[in-house]
Amino acid sequence: MAIHKLVFDDFDEIDYSLIAIHTSLEDYRLAYFINQKLHVNLNKSIKEIQITIKEGEAHFSRFHYYEKKKEISWDLIQNKNEVINQQKDENQGLFSNIGMEVVKKVFMLPEFKKADYFLKIENSEGSLNLLEITNLLNTIDNVATAYIVDTDNIRSKNNLIF
Repeated sequence: MAIHKLVFDDFDEIDYSLIAIHTSLEDYRLAYFINQKLHVNLNKSIKEIQITIKEGEAHFSRFHYYEKKKEISWDLIQNKNEVINQQKDENQGLFSNIGMEVVKKVFMLPEFKKADYFLKIENSEGSLNLLEITNLLNTIDNVATAYIVDTDNIRSKNNLIF
C-alpha cells in the first residue's frame, strides 16, 4: 500500500499586501475617498468579518471590490470595534439586581492597535505599486498616515482569512 504525504508549506504562503491606515474618518467616507484616489469601486459588504475572542463576538465592517480584469481583490477592513458584555453585580446592596454593561475595545489585528483600518489587496503580485498607493492614501484629507505592513510580523494572520 502506498503512503501519501501531504506538505502544507504551500498553504502558508501569503498572497496579499496589507496597508495600515490611521484616520478619524468613518468607514464609508474613507471608502469614498479611496474610490476617488485609486479608481476602484469599494462597496459595503453585507458579510461583516466576525471574530470570536475571549471577550465575545466582534463584528468588523468590510468594504469589498473585485477587479475582474486583473483578478485583484480589494478589502477595506475596520480594525477597532467594541464588544458589550452584560455583567451582574455580585455585591449584596441597593443596586444588586441591576445588570451592568461593560464595553471592551477589541482589534482585528491586536498588534496594530493604533491603526484604524487596513487595506488588504489580494493577488497583486507585482501588478500594483504599493508605494504609489500609500502615497495616494496619504494625500487624502484626515488621513494621518498610511504605511505598508510587513505581513511576516503579523501574529494574528488567521483574522485576515475571510
